[in-house]
Amino acid sequence: MPKSAHTEMMTAIAIEGGKGPAEALKAVQIPRPEPKDGQILIKVHAAGINRPDIIQRMGFYPPPPGSPETMGLEVAGEVVVGAGRWKAGDKVCALLGGGGYAEYAVCDARHALPIPKGLDYVQAAALPETVFTVFANVFEHGHLKPGETLLVHGATSGIGTTAIQMAKAHGAKVIATARGADKAQIARDLGADVAVDAKTQDFAEVTKGEGGCDVVLDMVGGDYFAKDLDALKMDGRIVFIASLGGGDVTLSIGRLMQKRGVVTGSTLRPRNPDEKARLAAAVEALAWPWIEAGKVRPQVDAIFPLADAAQAHAHLEAGAHVGKIVLIAD
Repeated sequence: MPKSAHTEMMTAIAIEGGKGPAEALKAVQIPRPEPKDGQILIKVHAAGINRPDIIQRMGFYPPPPGSPETMGLEVAGEVVVGAGRWKAGDKVCALLGGGGYAEYAVCDARHALPIPKGLDYVQAAALPETVFTVFANVFEHGHLKPGETLLVHGATSGIGTTAIQMAKAHGAKVIATARGADKAQIARDLGADVAVDAKTQDFAEVTKGEGGCDVVLDMVGGDYFAKDLDALKMDGRIVFIASLGGGDVTLSIGRLMQKRGVVTGSTLRPRNPDEKARLAAAVEALAWPWIEAGKVRPQVDAIFPLADAAQAHAHLEAGAHVGKIVLIAD
């Protein structure tokens, strides 16, 4: 797309001072991005908010080289400039390296997927980051098989609500932990076979009473790790995607050896473009039919205008949400 003499401007959300609390998020005018070869330009209608955005805002999670400094890892909208399989007017949701909190965003054409039938822009914006993360960690790193048992922590988070539904669609048994009886009930409503109130119950004991688990999806870390290992079946897998309860854990190597256990983890954002393209194709093949069949539905807790990104971050940090928080750019 050739540069024009007159640069188009757009509204985006920037972090005042480079890092800070939620209140540091401010609407600014910046040049509209121009797609490079192999990229598409999307008119953003909605953008999902994720916990890595908060970590970036606090100064601890810089964007990958070449990605926008502004935040936003997933969007849904309309293609303005096409590339690859996409043409102007196509409705897509996409995984980004950054820059989604804006009126326009660019991404590798291979990292965009069609909006599943029956979903609107807000629902679609809640999909890419969570579905890619669950697929990569539960299905690839965790090798969850039909008939196995998944233990998932943070059941009512965006990741948790997605993991419950995707695992059930795959034919697995799901044990979910949440903080509070109300959130545990929400996990059951989403399809969890067993829901544990982590405030009042020992999830390891409950899981062992259910025969143990084959895969753990853990975003907590800290003192959860020893209980994960205790709850694990022989040849089980523990997969870390965050460490909200502490990044350092004590590992009993002997206990891990006895269980023939595997401990692994991953991040999504720093993966190279070809790897993200591979994931996108795999997600479209496996998860998109589940979504279109109604087996997996994005759970949207709250919607905020783009200009109110600070309030949206504060809402996420408060921790009472169920599912995803989404910004609308219209």
